[in-house]
Amino acid sequence: MRFAKGHGTENDFVILPDPEGELELTEEIVRRLCDRRAGIGGDGILRVVRTARLGETLAPAARTAERAEWFMDYRNSDGSIAEMCGNGVRVFARYLLHAGLVDSDRFEVGTRDGAKEVVIEPNGDITIDMGRVEMQGTSSAKLARQVVHGAQISVGNPHLACEVEGPVADVDLTRAPELDTEAFPQGANVEVYREVEPGVLDMRVYERGSGETRSCGTGIVAVAAAATAEGDNEKVWKVRVLGGECTVYMDASGARLSGPAVIVAEGETFLI
Repeated sequence: MRFAKGHGTENDFVILPDPEGELELTEEIVRRLCDRRAGIGGDGILRVVRTARLGETLAPAARTAERAEWFMDYRNSDGSIAEMCGNGVRVFARYLLHAGLVDSDRFEVGTRDGAKEVVIEPNGDITIDMGRVEMQGTSSAKLARQVVHGAQISVGNPHLACEVEGPVADVDLTRAPELDTEAFPQGANVEVYREVEPGVLDMRVYERGSGETRSCGTGIVAVAAAATAEGDNEKVWKVRVLGGECTVYMDASGARLSGPAVIVAEGETFLI
């Protein structure tokens, strides 16, 4: 089967073109493809399928995805299904352009969190309308060597965004965070962040189903929302992650995420 490989701020994905929805993408196949020694290697899988051929019933909140021609079927590297991936949408959009499947600088991509508007910027960056960010209170997580407290946030998928006092590089993310299962029955991505200068955040993330990754688009939006003062209706944040930098534009209508996305390889895989 044909595949491509791409990344957004080094959050990397295996891209599987399956326009007619013929591929049975099992957890085992996903794990094999994402294996960095025995497979292609990636933080997740992006299956490129026509929305009309998706073959599953979307939740009511996600049915706006039905108006998009192309659907991003995203899987974490452990094979689990995720509702949304901000870096993934940018890489998915780059692939659609690269493969000639869209011919406009403005279009929509279907996700399990609904349709996401994509804008290709003049400098080549890709901006995604992430929609409204839902603040859901506060919670905490036990990391390997400390307990962190933060904002419980939904960006289509669940997050715990925790501000820390020292450098984010000092936080131990070698083990999966222990979360409040009542607050996060399906688990969550856990971010640690720090404002290092006005309008600039440093961040690291432990992604549910993938471990620590070089970047996380929805996590970048989550920490920007957590760092925005209540009542501040317009705010721009630069968020620095291990793999680079993205920009988040916050306003009364929600959040937009902007950053790079590149395709680095194409080929054939025999792992399916």
